[in-house]
Amino acid sequence: MLNIGLGLAKDIAAISRRAGAEIMNIYQTDFDVQSKGDNSPVTKADQVAEDLIIRAIREGITAEIPIVGEEAASAGDIPEINGRPFWLVDPLDGTKEFITRNGEFTVNIALIENGKPVLGVVHLPVHNVTYCGLSMGSFVLTGDEPRREINCRAAPTGGLVALVSRSHKTPEVDTYLANYTIAQEMSAGSSLKFCRVAEGAADIYPRMGRTMEWDTAAGHAVLRFAGGVVRQLDGTELNYGKPGFENPHFVAASASVLGA
Repeated sequence: MLNIGLGLAKDIAAISRRAGAEIMNIYQTDFDVQSKGDNSPVTKADQVAEDLIIRAIREGITAEIPIVGEEAASAGDIPEINGRPFWLVDPLDGTKEFITRNGEFTVNIALIENGKPVLGVVHLPVHNVTYCGLSMGSFVLTGDEPRREINCRAAPTGGLVALVSRSHKTPEVDTYLANYTIAQEMSAGSSLKFCRVAEGAADIYPRMGRTMEWDTAAGHAVLRFAGGVVRQLDGTELNYGKPGFENPHFVAASASVLGA
């Protein structure tokens, strides 16, 4: 079994940055865009980054733990989990943001144990910023600067800052947020929204649309260990290893907003 400490977090962060560098090489070219079977877009960057991440984990960290990667899963290559720990990899979360070149795309790598994310790394290639979450806390690394611990903030008395998906907002989100006093609403792409809540820049992020486990696991870990929660609409915690790896609707927030 892996020792889930700062050493492993640093190794996964380094892998995410390597993948991010490959993504940026392609970002600066006139890349092609194709459609997958579910009509979602995919580029060469998605596949190159996933290949690098899977190879680096298997060769440099462990070959024993199954890896569920978005692109491999889309091609029907899904390992048997059977209750074991497993990795969830989204090599390029926010492909639409990548295509429109707005910079809000991330590399997501998470380790799942007993249905919960126990380690998560979210790397933002354009800004060379990396978020990490594990049992000893959540941190952000900017370039070569020392890591800085991050935490969710207490719910502001004057109203919440809500984050919504830049590319996937639905009317149900407005209906849900009507239950709260919202002082400001901001849009963002990819798993960056989890990290914004984790570092106290926002308070709540409802998602009432289709997501897959690899979309959320790394950001969930960062938020979880910064004092946040990710819950289904019935109040139960979002878990992982579900059949088909598809998530229900969920809300990510500071624990002070949804209750510990």
